[in-house]
Amino acid sequence: MALTNRTGAISRYGTAAGTGALAALVLVAVCGSPAFTGWAGTHTDPNSAGGWYLRLLAWPAWRFDAGDQAGGVLAADLRAILLLIFAAGLLYLLPATQVARVPGGLSQFFSGWAAYVLAGGLAGLLGVFLGPGPSLLAALQTAAAGASYGFLTGWIIGTASLGGRA
Repeated sequence: MALTNRTGAISRYGTAAGTGALAALVLVAVCGSPAFTGWAGTHTDPNSAGGWYLRLLAWPAWRFDAGDQAGGVLAADLRAILLLIFAAGLLYLLPATQVARVPGGLSQFFSGWAAYVLAGGLAGLLGVFLGPGPSLLAALQTAAAGASYGFLTGWIIGTASLGGRA
């Protein structure tokens, strides 16, 4: 006989991975949008901390048209698409409460943050290799930019992962 019966019980909260993936989707949809990237590029000072950070938020930029980029819209948006896929996958693969010595909110936070750092680096790396004109140097540079993007914005995903079921 089970001590707890979770069948039929509906939780008011989502899973930590689900809320983190939703936060990643909102972050990429809003901050990677053409409106935000255009605004950040023209109305912020890249030599100030706030302006630099707002420009960093626009790293996974996506577009409605490919413009002059070879490969079409998919190639232009590949980095943003891969970031979302990897973020969702890694959030589900890094169950913080099962690998942490002390389960709880802090391990959920760091698990969500780490998943977004890895997702940013992998999206940058594979985005160049799968896109038009791949080169090893460009892939490594973009992976470094993606990992730094994930490190400096991953706290948002980690915070969203707090309080969710494991």
